[in-house]
Amino acid sequence: MPLSPTATRELLAQLGHQPKRFLGQNFLVDGNIVRKSLELAGIQPGDAVVEIGPGLGTLTSALLAAGAEVWAVEKDRNLHLHLEETLLPASGGRLHLLEGDAVEQPLAGLPAARASAGFKVVANLPYAISTPWMDAVLSGPLPERMVLMLQQEAAQRYAARPGTKQFGAISVFLQAAYDFAPGHKVDAGCFYPRPEIESLLLHLVRRPAPHVFPPPVKTLIRACFQQRRKQIGGLLRGLLPDAGAAWLAQLAAAGVPPSARAEAIPVELWRALKV
Repeated sequence: MPLSPTATRELLAQLGHQPKRFLGQNFLVDGNIVRKSLELAGIQPGDAVVEIGPGLGTLTSALLAAGAEVWAVEKDRNLHLHLEETLLPASGGRLHLLEGDAVEQPLAGLPAARASAGFKVVANLPYAISTPWMDAVLSGPLPERMVLMLQQEAAQRYAARPGTKQFGAISVFLQAAYDFAPGHKVDAGCFYPRPEIESLLLHLVRRPAPHVFPPPVKTLIRACFQQRRKQIGGLLRGLLPDAGAAWLAQLAAAGVPPSARAEAIPVELWRALKV
């Protein structure tokens, strides 16, 4: 069970630790949300699970209790030491704890062989790293399921539809590989310290035929959205003078004119882009 707000404050005081806003350190203090996270992820004994920023170990403990094998990466040295002294010895070898940056270690050191056998991600994802971390994960290997605690703004950006201002490169990369299953709203009172905005448990299920964009294509798509006020025809003449014409013809066949902006192009058409 998670610690209560009072117990969380007391433990942090014992550790001499002040929650760091820049690391997104809002600690979960609601057991229902922990249970909901595991339920949405369909955690079974023996599952390989990646966790980002385990903090005080609330979610980690629940994953271990459910029989999962957990790979977790924690950037804060103080919290990493706390987990190393408390959860690690009692985990029976099922907790693999890495100290480091989740953007540089998006799968927390999960071995390639284990990743290829299938894995899940269950994490309370700090807002500051949510997009670069997701971008890194979407380079593959892809988790079969992700349940992510996110600030609503990030979740809305991921799920944004073409034609909206929130639709961007990360929306394209994510929606090409994952479907959105029903998630769960999370009140700010479920955390200590209480964040200023509400959060959401985002539930992502890998598509039957997920698409992973090659790095050059991702770079091109990002460039298109960075100049989102420009027409796609003019953009591609400058960014992709040779291969761009073939893709523009595909867009035209689908009813998308060269005067369209990047945000108006559906994900399935972005998947056809070649560099």
